[in-house]
This record gives sequence, structure tokens and C-alpha cells, in this order.
Amino acid sequence: MRRTRTLAGIGIAAVALLALTACNSGTPGDTTGDGADPGTSEEGPLWEVATDVSLEGSPTFDAMTERGKVVIGVKSDQPGLGYEDPATGDRTGFDVDTARWIAASLGFDDDDIEWKTIPSANREQELINGGVDFYVGTYSMTDARDEVIDFAGPYLITGQGLLVAADDDSIKGPDDLAGKVTCSVTGSTPLQRIREEYSGEVTERQTYSECVEQLLSGQVDAITTDEAILAGYQAQDPDNLKLAGDPFSEERYGVGLVDGDTALQDHINTLFTDGGDVWTALYEEYLEPAGVVAEQPAVD
Repeated sequence: MRRTRTLAGIGIAAVALLALTACNSGTPGDTTGDGADPGTSEEGPLWEVATDVSLEGSPTFDAMTERGKVVIGVKSDQPGLGYEDPATGDRTGFDVDTARWIAASLGFDDDDIEWKTIPSANREQELINGGVDFYVGTYSMTDARDEVIDFAGPYLITGQGLLVAADDDSIKGPDDLAGKVTCSVTGSTPLQRIREEYSGEVTERQTYSECVEQLLSGQVDAITTDEAILAGYQAQDPDNLKLAGDPFSEERYGVGLVDGDTALQDHINTLFTDGGDVWTALYEEYLEPAGVVAEQPAVD
């Protein structure tokens, strides 16, 4: 796993902070484990794998324990957030490492994680069907989704933005989309908002990387989704892509959970609340370099 020297220094401090709150009940502060792989750099660990974890009243945790692994839903085509290297299969990003951090707090190291790439349109159904234990992938906490699943968090707040060609000065915000073609992803909140609240033609794809290909080939004029996602693509290709205008919504990213598992929800919320140094280290590694401005939000 890639780590920067700055990150490692903060990570050591984070472990020390977590150790101050450690206990043997499997609560988020429990870092009395064996210090296996997740979050490890040459300089030291960002977190350690908890041992002797118990989470009374969580059917999801019981299922993980029985099968001996945790199944986590993520995205695979969002640089800086949830990305899978097509050559090596390595997964990186703020969301991916947040998922690793959660897994470690539950007693699962990297070898105990089964990653599943789930498109936006299928996330709720995967959780309802038990296809994943939890989902960490730019998942906006909305009232409609909260009717069928639960969320822990939020762990990041961003806003909907626009990505356009670097030489396009005709689009500076969503009010400039009349007569333009905008691409977004099926099942996403940004797709719904751009259709309902703004003018212009909208086309949808299964992944944002497909939208980026269409933008670079001139088949669409803009891509819309959360600015944190768009910033990752812009950072990958700054000569050809740029962000246009300011964010025009508030998106609160949460961890998707099976409806009614309040024990797991409380566990993750406590982890986020107590783990500010870990959050900051992940932000500085993945999001700040892409120009994303954010602070750790308080959980609900």
C-alpha cells in the first residue's frame, strides 16, 4: 500500500491516539491487536487490526465473523477515492482506505477483505440482498436511500460540480448547460438533479470513466457529479480537463449499511469521531493534492 512520509508521521500519532482509548470489547478504539498489514508503511502503521472484537446485536458483524472475511462494496474508477489499477489490481483512494480502516477496527486485515465493485444503481439492492457487508463509495446520504438502508457518517462533504474540456470557456456553471450535452452515471444523485433542475440534454453511462472518454472525444460537453470525484479526473489529465465553476449542491458521503444494524452504525460513527488524525492523514494523501477543500464532518 502506498504511503507518504508525511502520512506515516501522522499515522504513528494516530495509532498512539487510538491506543489511549483502546479496550478489549472491539470498540473502535481497540488497537490492542497484532499490527498486521492494513495501513502499514515503512515508517509505521496508520492503524492496527483490532483483536477480541465483539459487536453485540450486529447481524452483519456476526455474518463476517462466521465466514471469516468482510465483503466491502466500492467503486473502481474514481481516482483519489475508489480506484482499481487495471494492471496490478491494487485498490487505492480515500474511500478504499476508509473501508480498510473500518475493517481493521472490526478485526479484519487486508487479506480478510473481499472487494466488490458495485455500480451506483445497484448499491441499495446489494446491501438488501447481503451481497456486501457495507459500502464505501461516494455514497450520498439521501432520505430516499435512508428508507431502505442505513448510513454511518457522514465522513466527507462535497458538492456537485462540472468537468469540461480545458479549452471550453462556455460553461461556468449549471445555468450554462442549455444546448449542451452532459454525462453522468445511472442511479446517481447528480444525474437526477441535473435532469430535474437544469436545462440541456443529459446522457447516462454506467461509470464516470465512460463519461470522461466521451468528454475527451467531444461526444459530450460536460460531466457532472460530485466535485471530489471530478477533481480526481482533472488531476489525472490537467492538460485536457478542468473544473467549471463552483459546487452547486451539498453531498454528504456515508457508509452504506444493512437497514437496522444500529450496532455496526454506532461502531463506525464512534470510529470516525475518535479517529480525526486518521481522517486527516487520508485527506492529505488523496484529496488535498487534487485541490479538494474539506474538513472532517461530525457524524449524525
